[in-house]
Amino acid sequence: MPRIASLECSRCHHHIPAATVEATPQTLCPVCAGSLYVRYDMDELKRTARREDIAARAAASPASLGMWRYAAVLPDATPVTLGEGWTPIIHSKRYPGLYIKEEGANPTGTFKARGLSLAVTLAKHYGLQHLAVPSAGNAAGALAAYAAAAGIKAHLFMPQDVPFANYVEGVVYGADVHLVDGLISDAARIVGERIKQQKESNTPASEIWFDISTLKEPYRIEGKKTMGYELVEQLGWTYPDAVFYPTGGGVGLIGMWKAFDEMEQLGWVTGKRPKMYALQAAGCAPISTAFDQHKPTSEFFQNADTFAAGLRVPKPYGDYIILDILQQSGGKAIASDDATILQSILDYARHEGIFLSPEGAAATAAYDQLLNSGELKPTDKVVLFNTGAGLKYTDMTAEAMHLRRPNTLPTSLPVGGIITPQ
Repeated sequence: MPRIASLECSRCHHHIPAATVEATPQTLCPVCAGSLYVRYDMDELKRTARREDIAARAAASPASLGMWRYAAVLPDATPVTLGEGWTPIIHSKRYPGLYIKEEGANPTGTFKARGLSLAVTLAKHYGLQHLAVPSAGNAAGALAAYAAAAGIKAHLFMPQDVPFANYVEGVVYGADVHLVDGLISDAARIVGERIKQQKESNTPASEIWFDISTLKEPYRIEGKKTMGYELVEQLGWTYPDAVFYPTGGGVGLIGMWKAFDEMEQLGWVTGKRPKMYALQAAGCAPISTAFDQHKPTSEFFQNADTFAAGLRVPKPYGDYIILDILQQSGGKAIASDDATILQSILDYARHEGIFLSPEGAAATAAYDQLLNSGELKPTDKVVLFNTGAGLKYTDMTAEAMHLRRPNTLPTSLPVGGIITPQ
């Protein structure tokens, strides 16, 4: 596992040297408050990291399973792991070029396990004892799980109308759970205020919360970038034509783009990078709106409202990075309304056997739209991310379908022709 050479600001390119990074956990760029990227000594990695070793190492050691098969390009720290990563890539039954990356197979049921595994790994490495996160739901559940595994206290702040599963998992894992009357932006404001109050009231350093918000620390990106390594390896170390990624905070899309850059420098992949598509819900579409208006950053999306809870992020912190990636790759941002997203959930469940999350269905809805318009062909190789298990959203999906539990259930069920008690 490589040592970190420096942290680089994604906006002003200021570098924080390795000695500072090793001594103190970092948040944002001290110059411009931009998000930070982890940088390695790529010349050293070229000598020590070989893609041919990855599968062999994973087969030989349980510690190298999942996303930690890419330990050669991840920070040097003892992993806090629950088996995240190396999720299935499922070939569509209807479209010859479509592959669905099933992130619902991760611990806690979503892709958030990757980023929080890495972030908690480094938090434990630094000796942090309290981690706080504002979340649309799934990041909170993942932080609760990994913090419990690491022996760290988690403080979760979520909108009060998150999927019930997110609230339950936070409580079950023993986290400090707060439901907020508002959106993730309100939760983020409260976290910031609490930490400021702690510092001003001379709270002991060991008791001050560390903000592990999206893109406000450098390591969640490192966990999420493993999706880029995985999809390329699972496609035989080749790029697809396009990647469809549901985008709330956008860390996964940013992380994959970073992975592509690293793999190219290491000589692990060649060819044209995929077009990147950021998929949103029409009820909360800051990236799609900014893209359509050719703006480099987004504006706060007012009155955000969608049952795709993970996409209900009215102002992504890394909007400037996401929009730049879309431009560089030749992709775009597309928003679909909730009715279309729900219809896509039902379509892919009934014809592909995959219960999509609403966020994943925003991607399939956009994919179908581009097929119908002729912008994509069924033979174009596309990797589409279902970022979470649909079963985590049973309450939200049932409500969108106007589905209610029957008032009465049978008192006995026929089994093999014999009536037995239920």
